[in-house]
Amino acid sequence: MVKNWQRAGFGLYIHWPFCQSKCPYCDFNSHVSSNIDQEAWTEAYLSEISNNYHFSSEKVLNTVFFGGGTPSLMPSKTIETIITHILSLWKTSNQLEITLEANPTSIDVSRFKEYRSAGVNRVSVGVQSLDDTSLKCLGRLHTGKEAIIAVQTAQSVFDRVSFDLIYARQNQTIKAWEQELLSALSLGTNHMSLYQLTIEDGTVFGDRAKIGKLPGLPSEDLSADMYTLTQEIMSSNRLPLYEVSNHAFPGEESRHNLIYWRGGDFIGIGPGAHGRYYQGPKRKATVMTKNPNKWLSQIKRLGHGAEPSTVLSKSDEALEYLMMSARLVEGTDLKFLDTLDLNLLNYNNIKGLKKLGLIFVKNERMVVTPEGRPVLNSVLSELIS
Repeated sequence: MVKNWQRAGFGLYIHWPFCQSKCPYCDFNSHVSSNIDQEAWTEAYLSEISNNYHFSSEKVLNTVFFGGGTPSLMPSKTIETIITHILSLWKTSNQLEITLEANPTSIDVSRFKEYRSAGVNRVSVGVQSLDDTSLKCLGRLHTGKEAIIAVQTAQSVFDRVSFDLIYARQNQTIKAWEQELLSALSLGTNHMSLYQLTIEDGTVFGDRAKIGKLPGLPSEDLSADMYTLTQEIMSSNRLPLYEVSNHAFPGEESRHNLIYWRGGDFIGIGPGAHGRYYQGPKRKATVMTKNPNKWLSQIKRLGHGAEPSTVLSKSDEALEYLMMSARLVEGTDLKFLDTLDLNLLNYNNIKGLKKLGLIFVKNERMVVTPEGRPVLNSVLSELIS
């Protein structure tokens, strides 16, 4: 019998929670700190990696992802020590992917060469915009020119470079987005993540929006037009969509994120990091203590930084898999879904969604169509019985 990590992959996520500043749209677990005990943090990561190895030693590791926060603020020695420890424990695939997220303000050639020597082979740069006014509104510390230099610097060191852009921003026109996207494409990257700006509760933008202090946000129709234009431009430039917000040359997809979307096994290490993995026949949902100082002290006090784990029911497993896999152009594996919960899907509604052209079913895979993706949440609510 094929195990889940063999079906959809197994990865490690390492969360570095520190940033130079907190962006007003960001709802990630990130913090600003001027005093970081690098030795203590390194030892904490090594301890947690060892703890998690004990129940996953039979798995072959496909990916490692350093996220944050701003992992490119980590000393290269810390990265090297962590990677060396990981490689000393798990067997790894022949195409082990090790990704590091980076901000333009913390990129230089010498630092990146040290990361590459440490084992990093893929970099994701948080550009967010090439427009200086927008960057200020987004709370970013770099300029558009510095972002371009950062991407080019990353490309001079790494073969695999991705970068992020946010659109549907305040006062952004569709023409301005088209020009910005074409400028970004001229950099020649093999992967781009393109996100519509979302206003999340608990963020500075969320607080401003509640009191009417976030003017210039686009209408739903304009946001939809920007999404449609994005798909047209990216497809014509040989970076087709493979997930709702991600585009890549074929073969250059983020292997780590595909593990999430395909319902694979992953372990989360670091403050607030989540994990999902099978331990025997049971799938566990884990989360680590969110506050960085509490996480660090808990490891010293208890020997681990985890909160109590949860065993997922089969219906919860099925729901999570459907919600994630529906984001993919390859769609949902109905055979696998049925092994989890035969009663999850509303088959009467599936017929209706097919007639509307919002989904199709072929070779036992259910795929949301290009027409269905802009209304994915509505499609999912109809699919679930």
